[in-house]
Amino acid sequence: MSTTPWHNQRPVAWRLALVALIVAVGIALSVLPLKWAALLLVGAIAAVVALIQPALTLCLLPFAVPFGSLREIALGPVSVGGAEILMVALVATWLAQSVVRRRIVIPHGPLLLPLTLFLGVLLLSLLPSASLELSAKEIVKWIEVIVIYALVSQAADERLGRWVVWALLAAATCEAVVGIYQFLGRVGPEGFVLFGRFMRAYGHFAQPNPFAGYLGLSFPLSYALSMQSWSSFARFLRRPSFALLPAVLPVVATGIAGVAIAMSWSRGAWVGLACSAGVVTLLRSRRAVVTVAIIVLFVTSGLALGGARYIPASLVQRGADLIPFLSGIDVAHAEVNDANWAILERMAHWQAATGMISDHPWLGVGIGNYPVAYPQYAIGRWRDPLGHAHNYYLNIAAEAGLVGLGAYLILVVACFVATLHVIRRTRESSWWRAVALGVMGVLTHLSVHNLFDNLYVHSMNVQLGLVLGLLVLADRYGRREPGPSGNLTPGKV
Repeated sequence: MSTTPWHNQRPVAWRLALVALIVAVGIALSVLPLKWAALLLVGAIAAVVALIQPALTLCLLPFAVPFGSLREIALGPVSVGGAEILMVALVATWLAQSVVRRRIVIPHGPLLLPLTLFLGVLLLSLLPSASLELSAKEIVKWIEVIVIYALVSQAADERLGRWVVWALLAAATCEAVVGIYQFLGRVGPEGFVLFGRFMRAYGHFAQPNPFAGYLGLSFPLSYALSMQSWSSFARFLRRPSFALLPAVLPVVATGIAGVAIAMSWSRGAWVGLACSAGVVTLLRSRRAVVTVAIIVLFVTSGLALGGARYIPASLVQRGADLIPFLSGIDVAHAEVNDANWAILERMAHWQAATGMISDHPWLGVGIGNYPVAYPQYAIGRWRDPLGHAHNYYLNIAAEAGLVGLGAYLILVVACFVATLHVIRRTRESSWWRAVALGVMGVLTHLSVHNLFDNLYVHSMNVQLGLVLGLLVLADRYGRREPGPSGNLTPGKV
């Protein structure tokens, strides 16, 4: 079997396929309605670019997550954006390459089994679904995760893997800059105004929470690479050169993303960021454990000695608003005001999801059907289903039953175990070990933030597929050791 990555293979047959594609598109554009013709034209351009330079498709996918919704085409209940078009181009490229070689190589990876198991359970939950259209949208998300993970893990080489990492950081940094501009320029709806002077950052996600959640799925990666960059700084001090640039970029991305997350005013993202940064730091080295322990001791001591009075009152109130989560109050009869509206609304959706689980414990109400079933379980004044339960664990249990929740937890545990395994196998000084640490941070943020929201929206499933694919590359290339000449040679497995 050829070991040349598919993005480097350009046989003559590809040119014939390109010509045939152009001719077919030209004929179709002359007979199709305007909407379909526009969609076909954009898709054809993406397909041509993918055929000419397939690697570019993977590098564009990270940008489709925050910016793909800028131009969408509604086809019935489905909206087609940049992520969907690039996904079609990616799969078409792989199929075309397989046809040219006259051999279809089924991609594989260590996480394909739990991913496929979870997908199978979701298909099983179609049985009670009242809306198959909503179910299909959710199932397609996880098919995309599997496809991206499989193709990245099998088809990408080390060079392309590095480009995908940089693309992930660049896309998140650009989106974070948009959020910072919104915050400082007070650009957005009046409901997002803070202190009468600023605006909650929301980027291109329409809401601050998914915006912050998206950045939280990139921040740990840049943070882990920033920690790994200190060795590059030391080398730069001895011999200044442009080699410092790759070390500076993660630091800049980390700072900008961290500021934007703070400006989103999203408590779930703040908790997720703190947990993910802590996990990455603690796994980085034993010295980091000691450093973090000392910092926590000093901060705790300072707060106990009166330093708490210097914390801004707005931050204190923001944390105090979480008390209803712990008090177990009756949402239906609670007094509602501007300060507790968001908290009580979220709790109302949690209780509605609990009611669905109680009535449909095994297969749920059908994957994607939470909004359909919600009116039967709505509490008090909260009649708007908002699309999901604002807690993915409750949401998947409500939609796919306890069977679905169990399959999802198996997937989550498998991802953590696989990531920890890669971290232990890679060299401590390896760039790919930093990537693996970043993946651990991403999984941590995802798991924590999903306690307060649902991050599988706005094509963030694409982000997950790319990150899991990078984990396989980290395992493949992070075990290399410097040879006698200073070049990298494969280490012993």
